[in-house]
Amino acid sequence: MAILRSPIFLIAVAATAIAALLPFWLSAYLLGVLTAAYYFGIFAMAWDLLFGFAGEVNFGPTFLIGLGAYTAAILNANFGWPIPACVVAAAFAAVVGGMLLALPALRLRGPYFGLVTLVAVLLLQNFVVIFAGVTGGEIGMTVPDVLSIDADRNYWYALGFLVLCAVLLFGLSRSAVGLILQASGQDAVEAAALGFNVTKHKIAAFAVSALFSGTAGAMLIFYMGTASVDTVVDIAIGVQIIIAAVLGGRRTILGAIVGAIFLIVANEFLRPLGQLNTFVVSAIALTVILFFPEGLLGYALHRGERE
Repeated sequence: MAILRSPIFLIAVAATAIAALLPFWLSAYLLGVLTAAYYFGIFAMAWDLLFGFAGEVNFGPTFLIGLGAYTAAILNANFGWPIPACVVAAAFAAVVGGMLLALPALRLRGPYFGLVTLVAVLLLQNFVVIFAGVTGGEIGMTVPDVLSIDADRNYWYALGFLVLCAVLLFGLSRSAVGLILQASGQDAVEAAALGFNVTKHKIAAFAVSALFSGTAGAMLIFYMGTASVDTVVDIAIGVQIIIAAVLGGRRTILGAIVGAIFLIVANEFLRPLGQLNTFVVSAIALTVILFFPEGLLGYALHRGERE
């Protein structure tokens, strides 16, 4: 198959091999940073599928993430459900909630879809605060069960899930469905004229994005041991996810992982700068986006093709 000989596939295999060996070299602290980055990489890949291919700007990726995260946290903390059942329920809740949002929203034109997704995040934030007795409110809620207390094991869980999601999403993006989504995102009118059901494919893309976002949101809270607005619903988290996807390379899927790792690692290592931390990281991200609009991975791939 041609994909097995493509540069992006070879880069992904090499990166996965290196990542698999990191627990033998890195401290528990650094593994913890990368573990969080891997979950953000999944969020960014799911967002890139919807924006990069379907052409729909979801300004509220944390709506889907938050639905999954809080569904899992509530079921585990209040009803004692085991982690696997909570994760499955989280995925289901994210898809159902996403569909209830997408079905009417995708019929809107222009920037209105993005505004609807942004308002959905605000509604979820208010829901968490209003029903504090169930959700923990602004303070957040602690889940009694966690994936593991061992840094290496948590890292393996995150890496394994990241690789699985990357394979599925990348494969979908290169399939016939991915090509139809890309055509729909670039020119919906022409795609419809060719006989493709644009709305159906965009709804399917939203459902897939919701599935991975909600599942990763649940996995993240069982890694951290807590769910709160600041960590899984806040608009600022959504902005980071969007920047990660664009920074890594729109319409590459795998580039979103690069962008997420860069943002999380850079934020962590520049933390001693205090308030300058966000400014420096944002300035670097803005520079890359302005001068390398294809993103880091997109630029590297196209440069390799030119050479």
